[in-house]
Amino acid sequence: MKIRMIITAISVLLLIAIVWASYTFSQIKKTAREEPPNDIPYILILGAKVNGEKMSKALTERAKVGLEYLRENKNSKVIVTGGQGPDEKITEAEALRRYMLDNGISEDRILMEDKSVSTYENIKFAKKLYSIDEAVIVSSDFHLYRAIQLATEQRIKAYPLAAETPKVVKVKLYAREILAILKWKIIGD
Repeated sequence: MKIRMIITAISVLLLIAIVWASYTFSQIKKTAREEPPNDIPYILILGAKVNGEKMSKALTERAKVGLEYLRENKNSKVIVTGGQGPDEKITEAEALRRYMLDNGISEDRILMEDKSVSTYENIKFAKKLYSIDEAVIVSSDFHLYRAIQLATEQRIKAYPLAAETPKVVKVKLYAREILAILKWKIIGD
């Protein structure tokens, strides 16, 4: 009898976990498919790894998508975000700033937040520095759902703009993000 109760409890917990993970995955995919409106005053490009002074594939994809939005929306300014990790020679924000300048975005349209070390800090510090209340959030497709939720918590009206995640790491990063969302829901940022 006792073993049957334990098996039933484990089965119920497993079912709840599967349903929750499936729901979360569908929210991640739905958010990544959304298109932001034009002429939002700011776009916020979330930082990602820099290898020395070279942007990682993820950061490059974010930069490309952000650049396209800036070219189509001449009145929008970009806030490039991200601090410097121990193996990075420059901040993630600096790498993004250089990319934007190299691709014709004028210095007066580029704002920097270069102290953050997490998504939460990217958004919080950018809001504090520039008093933003509406922004397009640019990040990898798997990451946008949580980023939009974090921006909303900071009282920013946020619109997602997805950068493609490299296929070779897609499954791993989606699984990791689902766990990160669970952690955030349980203990916060």
